[in-house]
Amino acid sequence: MELSIRNAERTDYDALIPLFRQVHELHVLIRPDLYKENATPVEKDYFERQLSDDKQHIFVATLDNSIVGVIVTKEEEIAENPFVKARNVLTIDSLCVAESNRKKGIGKKLTNYVFDFGRSLGVDSVELGVSEKNSSAIEFYQSLGMATKSRKMEMKL
Repeated sequence: MELSIRNAERTDYDALIPLFRQVHELHVLIRPDLYKENATPVEKDYFERQLSDDKQHIFVATLDNSIVGVIVTKEEEIAENPFVKARNVLTIDSLCVAESNRKKGIGKKLTNYVFDFGRSLGVDSVELGVSEKNSSAIEFYQSLGMATKSRKMEMKL
């Protein structure tokens, strides 16, 4: 079995729903005050719009033609202003490896693929948001060389 990574296609939608659902269910578990239960967290028309947007990129990992992982990214231009320098960022919006295929290096390969893709685009950095309560994800990203850039805090009222 050889892992391959390719651009997502419209026909991948049904195979990707269980992966999108895994990510969403984790968000609901961690922050039920923010996220609603939803069996279809990514609607088909939204997925198709993402595929049509030249600034959004969805890559899938396959084993024997079965999708076992997905990573969703978006290019962002940050305009210069009196406080910050202009820069280009590739943001990872979502990463998921099927539960039955975890701990096999698939997430690492997908993420490194995105790092290489970002280099080919000439972006200044690859960034992502991760819940403070998702310690396994934080450890995973740190193992790839990523570091905390900032922390978002809240006061629930």
